[in-house]
Amino acid sequence: MRRFAAAVVSAGLVAVGAVAPAPAVSAQEVPGYTPAPVAWGECEAARLASAGAECGFVEVPLDYDEPTGTTIRIAVSRVLHTVPEAEYQGVMLVNPGGPGGSGLGLALLGGAVPNGVGGSYDWIGFDPRGVGSSEPALSCIPDYAGFNRPDYQPEAGTEEVWLERSKAYADACAANGGELLDNLKSVDTVRDMDNIRKALGQEQINYYGFSYGTYLGQVYGTLFPERMRRVVLDGVVDTRNIWYEANLNQDVAFERNIGIFFDWIAKYDSVYGLGTSGEEVEALYYSEQDKLREAPAGGIGPAEWNDLFLKAGYNVRAYPGVAEAFSAWVNDGDVAALEAAYGYDPAAPDDNRYAVYLAVQCTDLQWPQNYDKVRRDNTRVDRKAPFQTWANAWFNGPCNFWPGEVGTPVEIDGSGVESMLILSETLDGATPFEGALQARREFPGSVLVEGVGGTTHSASLSGVACTDDKVAAYLATGELPARVPGDNRSDAQCEPLPQPDPTVEEGAGA
Repeated sequence: MRRFAAAVVSAGLVAVGAVAPAPAVSAQEVPGYTPAPVAWGECEAARLASAGAECGFVEVPLDYDEPTGTTIRIAVSRVLHTVPEAEYQGVMLVNPGGPGGSGLGLALLGGAVPNGVGGSYDWIGFDPRGVGSSEPALSCIPDYAGFNRPDYQPEAGTEEVWLERSKAYADACAANGGELLDNLKSVDTVRDMDNIRKALGQEQINYYGFSYGTYLGQVYGTLFPERMRRVVLDGVVDTRNIWYEANLNQDVAFERNIGIFFDWIAKYDSVYGLGTSGEEVEALYYSEQDKLREAPAGGIGPAEWNDLFLKAGYNVRAYPGVAEAFSAWVNDGDVAALEAAYGYDPAAPDDNRYAVYLAVQCTDLQWPQNYDKVRRDNTRVDRKAPFQTWANAWFNGPCNFWPGEVGTPVEIDGSGVESMLILSETLDGATPFEGALQARREFPGSVLVEGVGGTTHSASLSGVACTDDKVAAYLATGELPARVPGDNRSDAQCEPLPQPDPTVEEGAGA
């Protein structure tokens, strides 16, 4: 789920510097289809260009059931290895999650791996089908996430309005998406990933997936296990409850996490002046939301108010920005601070990420066709988790009307993947910790590293040495922490990404 606002034993398959022997061709590969090699050139994005990255396209079938039919183009990026050829470890394909996230910029991720280990790989970013620079890219109603949207709460009398908005969005996607809408399932992207591998001339890939990217990794490991070498999954999707149930589970997790954020604000009342207890700050949050129901502030009504706070449920590094906007509004009436925190630019509306998010979530499997069930389920969850439940329900509302052809999820089997490093913080709200435990069960060659007590989603390579050094060791040599007995615990424990201290000047240390 994403809110509307631009929100040890050695288990390596291949020794350092060695080249894997060619495995047998997977039955999941498309017979008779081989993409052309990538014609690398300059990148349009300034950040990639300045880093010396290269960009290009991989041509793939629109419909894998008709591999000789219409093709589309997947945008890819590359930062080449810097080590001598004898130490080269192959390509590292990276996905940022979403669904709908643009991954071209993640070709730069290797620079964040400690000890220069990233230089052993070619880092490959890509925009999944329908996303960003890939062609075609999906857009339905660009300003759908604009200011002053209807209140999420049904008691506000907006249920029919949201149903109408949801249907209008789905209808617009049907008009704009054409055949693409029938071919935006996760399994389509996974097959694209394997065609990227082939276009790069590689027998295997290494893979680093965040958030929804961990689902892609688990599906790829099921369909193409012999093609996977080293695998890192961070912020892990529970494959047993995609996607409707997963959203309901998120609501409960984010309720807990927003309470932790309110406690943090109260701890620093001297900075923010919003209350000396979490309960007091929470009451202020809801009272201000009620005021915005009566009189929106600029573009910020109750829906936008809710959305801008969700960032704090994802990542502790968002705490100061959200708290500062909250304080500026309550104490100074600063509307501009709220609008900036919400993050919508009316001069450049863009719904591409949201459109693809829906296209994947609504068609990976059948969404409930009876809205009465949706109402009952969300009413039930809302009683204990009011912060996000109806916001999340309407974020996914177009799935009730989605026109794309629905598929059947791949049954995950990780028995053929020889090694995998799984990372998760204990209180991850977006992908609750149980998903990491389930991936550990499904992939017997995996090891789970837990950021104990942390609330940040996908926090690796963010400066926590305990975690990041384990990533570096694994990518360098295949070394993993020892796997411990049992199915319901992590194998190694680290400190989480720490909550910030707003009384300490940035860069001055704790």
